[in-house]
Order: sequence, then structure tokens, then C-alpha cells
Amino acid sequence: MNVLVTGGAGYIGSHVVDLLIERGYRVVVYDNLCAGHRQAVHPEAEFIEGDLMDPERLESTFAGRSFDGILHFASHIQVGESMTAPFKYLRDNVQSMTNLLEAATRHGVGQFIFSSTANLYDRPRRVPISEDEAVIPGSVYGETKAIAERELYWMERIYGMQYCALRYFNASGAHPSGRIGEDHRPETHLIPLVLQVALGQRESITIYGNDYDTPDGTCIRDYIHVVDLALAHILALEALGRGASRVYNLGNGSGYSVMEVIETARAVTGHPIPVTYGPRRAGDAAVLVADNSRIKRELGWEPQYNDLRTIIETAWRWHSSHPQGYDTR
Repeated sequence: MNVLVTGGAGYIGSHVVDLLIERGYRVVVYDNLCAGHRQAVHPEAEFIEGDLMDPERLESTFAGRSFDGILHFASHIQVGESMTAPFKYLRDNVQSMTNLLEAATRHGVGQFIFSSTANLYDRPRRVPISEDEAVIPGSVYGETKAIAERELYWMERIYGMQYCALRYFNASGAHPSGRIGEDHRPETHLIPLVLQVALGQRESITIYGNDYDTPDGTCIRDYIHVVDLALAHILALEALGRGASRVYNLGNGSGYSVMEVIETARAVTGHPIPVTYGPRRAGDAAVLVADNSRIKRELGWEPQYNDLRTIIETAWRWHSSHPQGYDTR
């Protein structure tokens, strides 16, 4: 099966590409390297440096190639930035998706896997959060993902393109081999920030709010290992050939507090990891945990890296062996 992976040089995309290659897929990676890393791309994947905002470059990628499916990861991803630079997100994330879908439908691509987000659930009525919750995006970033999901709905109705939207909770960890891992610049995710303290790159980690209605007063989040996330994409792609389009929440189904993450990182790294405290951040919910029963039931997906210590151990293996991340962009 021939697949196109946009954003395949990024954190999640590179892990998905790695598993696709392992399973015998023929992969073309399309990435502009503004956030991804060429070294993260599996050597057996064909790499094309290109921007989804460039329709001509995109068209030349489809010309002369036949893709059975697309896995789309390329986008701006920082929730906070999307609230201070909304037009950057509304322009780039939405237009790049539209450009990609226009090329895909023109060239008869029948299957599409979309990297969505749990940020669609800003006001969940129940936790764990199911796919039946109302879609109320929590940021402009989340809004762009909601728009993209609606675009996919119309592509199915008009062109018959099957799709699966995977709504991630907190992607974390690194490939067990330590070959690829998480390298965002700037970094905004909790686990790598905590590990930067252990590496001596930060003096401390700031906890934003310790008075939430949780056992230790800090926010609880659902951390899903990036390899388990990658497997879900493969299972979703295979399932599209057997049935209708679908949407899944992707998380471990259990939550860990900010303080539990820090304590586990202390145990894994042997570093004291000093803590400072700051005020609550606007929009931070006390608890966000996925109900993952639908994807387990329908696709047979089971997370293999489902305890926090294992997740942090794989992340530490990557960060301690690549303290500056990838060598170059």
C-alpha cells in the first residue's frame, strides 16, 4: 500500500512512518521542516521537502505517484500561540488542509487519516471523555481541527473519501530504541520540560496551580505513548478498507497529575527536579482523561506502554542520549 504522510518529520509523524515501514508500507513523507527534523525520517521512506501552502509543489508530489491513503500530521500545534496569533493558525492550518484535500480528491485518494486533538472538548460534561461529547474547541488551534473534521465529512459525502479522525490526548514518550523522540522548539509539553530540568537545561519546573480539586491539587492528564498512538493510526488505516468513516479518542484511559509526573521523573532520572509554583493558567481543566473504549472495541487497539514510569523511561532514553535534540534541522 502506498501512503503519503504529511508532517512525517515531526514527533508523532516520524513514529508513525517508522511503524508503517516496519509493516511493509511504501511511504512518501512531505514536510517543510519548519518544525520537523530530516534525521527523524526513516531512511526507507521517500522524503520530499515541501509546504502544503504551495499548491504547485503539492501537485508535483501527486503527479506520477499513486497514493492509496494519506496520513495528515502537518500543522501548527501550540494551543497558547494560537490564542495570540489566531490568523496564523486559521490561515495555515485550514488552507493547508484544503489544499491537501483538493489534490487528494483530484487524484482519487480514497482514504484519509487525520491527526486531530482532545482540545475539541473544552467543556466536557463527563470524564472520562467519550466521542459523544459536544465539540466545543478550547482554542483557535482546536477550532482549526474542528474545521478540518468538517471538511472531511463533506469530502466523504461528495467524493466518497473514507476518513478517520484521531483525537489525541497527551502524546508522550519516545521510540524504545532511542533513535527518534520528541524535539519541539520551543518545547511546551510537560514531560520533556521536566526532563530538561534533570539534564540541567532548566533550573526548575513550574507547576501552574496546586489548588485544583484533585488528590494532590495539580491537574490530571491522560498520557499516551507515541508508539501506541502510531499503532492506532495503522489500525485505523486498515479499518477504512472494511467499513465507514469514524472518529476515535486516543488516550490511555487513566490520568496522572502534574506532581505524579514530576515524582516519577525524579525516580527515573535520579535528579531532584526542583519545583516552583505559578498561578493557574486560563482554560486549564482539573481533569482530562479519555474514554478509549470505542477504539478498543472496534479496532482491537490496546496500549502497550500504559504506565507512567515506562513512558518516562523511554522519553529519558531519548533525551539523555540527545540532550540537544536532533543535530540540525
